[in-house]
Amino acid sequence: MRSFLTFDPQLLRPTFGTREVIGFARLDGGTAKGVYRVTFADGGTVLIYRWHPDENFWPARTVIDGGPFGGDPDRDAFVAKHALLSGLGVRVPHLLGLAGSDLALIEDVRNGTLEDLLTHDAAAGRETLGRLREMLHAMHSHTSADFGWPGRTCVEFVLGRGRRALAEAIARVPRIAAIQEQVRYELSTRHAAIQPRSVHGVIHGELGPDHVMVDDSGDPILIDIEGTLVFDVEWEHAFLELRFGPLYPRLHTVELDEARMSLYRLVHYLSLVAGPLMLLDGDFPRPEFMRQIVEGNIERVLSAVAAG
Repeated sequence: MRSFLTFDPQLLRPTFGTREVIGFARLDGGTAKGVYRVTFADGGTVLIYRWHPDENFWPARTVIDGGPFGGDPDRDAFVAKHALLSGLGVRVPHLLGLAGSDLALIEDVRNGTLEDLLTHDAAAGRETLGRLREMLHAMHSHTSADFGWPGRTCVEFVLGRGRRALAEAIARVPRIAAIQEQVRYELSTRHAAIQPRSVHGVIHGELGPDHVMVDDSGDPILIDIEGTLVFDVEWEHAFLELRFGPLYPRLHTVELDEARMSLYRLVHYLSLVAGPLMLLDGDFPRPEFMRQIVEGNIERVLSAVAAG
């Protein structure tokens, strides 16, 4: 039985004093941390982020295990990534305070996501998209020769992730099991075409329009930042291409290596088959949403292999 956070006024007092609280609710959507909204009598709100095993719907072993993709997110990781992005001038929700051993008090941005804005006001959404590109350019052009794993390469880790994701998909999806040798060939061939590289950029790691909030001025605010890391920017761009579709060209930031893009696209597709299926082994509360992700990416894997 999961044990979600129970509101305790003492959690807020060091930061907010004795402001009266009239509402407390857990928000839907998170897979690795809990997000709770506190509403004050004066109309203000604040979010509480909680990193705790009871908030994490992922099984103990997932396809993202290993190297820069491994490890459970925690508050320390969030605080470090928050400082990194803020230092680059990237807008993230304000960190208002810490509480207990696993809680953070976070600015509550109430204007909705970029995904919502693009649906309801395309012109305003495109304006925010342009500002998002500027943020991403600051991240992707902030280069480093070391992504934290001496003697290893980004490509090596991505290939390993792809092979683990394929193994999971083979066991769960007959349509992929039937073409497993072709997929292995594509992974190996695309990997072999990549030339060495010595510099990397800062990436969000899982940036879709649902992970971008919009403030009152139409500026983008990045959320779910725990996966931020120094890595090949193509890993980010392959995901941006997938999630933003026809709008992706508006997010071009730096020159890209097409060989890396080719491998990273396929690995993203495989990961988005295997990962959600593993999540569904547990009690994630939105199974239909995850199944839609799986089905779409099965088709992408099949199309990528057919195209060669």
